[in-house]
Amino acid sequence: MAEGLTIGQAAAFVGITVKTVRHYHRLGLVAEPERDRSGYRRYGSADLLRLVQVRALAGAGVPLAEIGELLDAEPERFATALEDVHRRLTEQIEELTTRRDTLHRLAHGDRALLPDRACAVLDRLVELGFSPDYVTTQREALVLSRALAPEVFQPFLDNLEHRLGDPEFVALIKRGWEARSWDPDDPRIEELASAMATNLLTGRALLTLPAKRPHGPDAASRYGVVNHHREDEAPSVARLNGLIEGHLRAAGIDIPRQ
Repeated sequence: MAEGLTIGQAAAFVGITVKTVRHYHRLGLVAEPERDRSGYRRYGSADLLRLVQVRALAGAGVPLAEIGELLDAEPERFATALEDVHRRLTEQIEELTTRRDTLHRLAHGDRALLPDRACAVLDRLVELGFSPDYVTTQREALVLSRALAPEVFQPFLDNLEHRLGDPEFVALIKRGWEARSWDPDDPRIEELASAMATNLLTGRALLTLPAKRPHGPDAASRYGVVNHHREDEAPSVARLNGLIEGHLRAAGIDIPRQ
């Protein structure tokens, strides 16, 4: 050790690469040692100590641009700077944790776009035996509602939570989903629409839209996108929903018209 270490040995001892050591030199974080008689730079214990300190701070998340000033600072300034680094790292950890949780929720469809309460409603649909396709459609409608018509999102959830406790409503909705395969002119559609409207009107208060909400063509279009999601895939369902809305409007329920 009397003659010092080569740059390769110093890098290996500290646990970094030669490229990293040279990068530290370029940034002025570690002074380049003098060359020996053979023209090689030799690293002594003080050089290795500095390299270890720089590596430790860099590994802890301290920006390289701040390390030089930090190492040369008084103990009080050093302690304050470390507290700041700790705060920033904590914020980064929280952000990464949020991202990880989001990825986990994304693995379950659009759940990253919905609050836990809405996800609980979707889980309830599964428990009640609704088909995966129906649950997917409802999840999409919830996502659209939250994004396009947020003022009706909570009432939408309130309505679903309440009505899923009604066996008659559950049976009617399942019947309505079966109607996807019916002919649009099937007379059963009118009967089903009447029955569904009657059931919905038993919870009339749940059908009332918020007083403070946007009005006009744009608002109506937003509601329409949500209320008629995927109807284009099933003409019979489009007719069923249209008839239900007609019954509800006739009963005095305010349903925006597109």
